[in-house]
Amino acid sequence: MSASFDELLNAGCHFGHLTRKWNPKMAPYIFMERNDIHIIDLNKTAIMLDKASAALKQIAKSGRKILFVATKKQAKDIVAEKISNINMPYVTERWPGGMLTNFPTIRKAVKKMTTIDKMEKDGTFDHLSKREKLQIARQRAKLEKNLGSIADLSRLPAALFVVDVMKEYIAVKEAKTLGIPVFAMVDTNSNPDNIDFVIPCNDDASTSISLIIDNVADAIKEGLNERKAEREKEGDKKPVTKKAEKANSEEEDVEEEEVEVEETEVTEE
Repeated sequence: MSASFDELLNAGCHFGHLTRKWNPKMAPYIFMERNDIHIIDLNKTAIMLDKASAALKQIAKSGRKILFVATKKQAKDIVAEKISNINMPYVTERWPGGMLTNFPTIRKAVKKMTTIDKMEKDGTFDHLSKREKLQIARQRAKLEKNLGSIADLSRLPAALFVVDVMKEYIAVKEAKTLGIPVFAMVDTNSNPDNIDFVIPCNDDASTSISLIIDNVADAIKEGLNERKAEREKEGDKKPVTKKAEKANSEEEDVEEEEVEVEETEVTEE
């Protein structure tokens, strides 16, 4: 269910930045200014949130991944908690440069974690010195911190969701270079030009971030559930067709046997 005007208002989604810090390209999404602060038009926020949620739902339904990027202090814990629940990849630590444009290298780093885990399981660790064990453990911890949340991302994501496009400008730039659509919470100090699905709202308040991420996560979850239901439905149909085919083949066998019987009777006569 999409967020209502009152919910957006209570979460403080309408508070923009100081008027002197604004980006003129955000003018279409600004309702008014009060006490030198721009107020975002929440009617447009609600409409554009619905549009973005619907698009994300379809991407999830198709079985593709959406990468969430939120490294700012107010957003990282919210995104990590809510997005991990729907099994989507996310980056809440430093954005590793070239993560999208140099994706094969990032995959190698993720595979390194898997290799270290195998070493622990197969007993290879037992033959190493304490110093080597410590070095590898530190390396594993560092990789886990930066890349652990994208361990299941085996190929480039179908879309990018960003909290604060100014802070995550490198991620947005890489996505645009590769033609990956960008969904983002865009405040009044940001440039919406490079964003495919703009959600005009306060990207600093934790209540605002939480509400938007909740709505987006619910839409993705809905898409995943629909995909699961469709696949189960298809799975139920397949055995039925096989049974029907088997029944038909058995009927054909019976008919052939009857024909053979008739032929033997004719020859006997």
